[in-house]
Amino acid sequence: MKSRFFLLMLAVCSLVLAPTCGAETADKSAAAPSAASLETEDGKKLYALGYLLARRTLVGVQLTEADLESFQSGVADALTGEESQVVLAEVGPTLQEFVQGRMAAAADQEKAAGAEFVEQAANESGAEQTSSGLVYLQVEEGSGPSPVATDTVKLHYHGTLRDGTVFDSSVDRGEPATFSLSGVIQCFSEGLQKMKVGGKAKLVCPASTAYGDRGSPPHIQPGAAIVFEVELLEIVPGESSQPAG
Repeated sequence: MKSRFFLLMLAVCSLVLAPTCGAETADKSAAAPSAASLETEDGKKLYALGYLLARRTLVGVQLTEADLESFQSGVADALTGEESQVVLAEVGPTLQEFVQGRMAAAADQEKAAGAEFVEQAANESGAEQTSSGLVYLQVEEGSGPSPVATDTVKLHYHGTLRDGTVFDSSVDRGEPATFSLSGVIQCFSEGLQKMKVGGKAKLVCPASTAYGDRGSPPHIQPGAAIVFEVELLEIVPGESSQPAG
């Protein structure tokens, strides 16, 4: 059942990669959607549907331009009623292993880049690296108490990838967040316990203390190192919150 669902998702996601494959004469070359196809509301919705599905399930496969040509050709043949150009009974059973292999290779590449990024952060002036690999940089020391692992805290945070891309931010939303430290990723909990209320800090998190090999699609790739800029506003006594991360 899982394999069938996996292959179905591949087929659905392929729609965005072959936006013209439903036409009577399919163009099997890789091409972006024409401007005209995005001028109608239906066209915009279909494009958005395909884009989001592909981003959430296929980004980690890292298809090259040559890969896209083969991929789109298969989609076009299927949707225009052409016979498959490969023996599906032979190739089909290997697809899941193929995709997982591509994603694992991408994760290894990202982890290597992330490890270099974390090492650079650890060499910054004033940086402290813990045994878990977390790099803690104090920006402004607080004057209040420090939370413990069972506490619920109110804070502002700004989360970015190593290239500076924002993946989540209470600052951008303009509203502080409330989290139970027992329900967040390791680096977030560990870093906040080193802070005092009123303080600000930067947390550089290796993948092993963040989202690991699974990542957090669609924004955080498998194996990715991430960064949080955090301001600890208060420890909230006797209040529970939804687990995060």
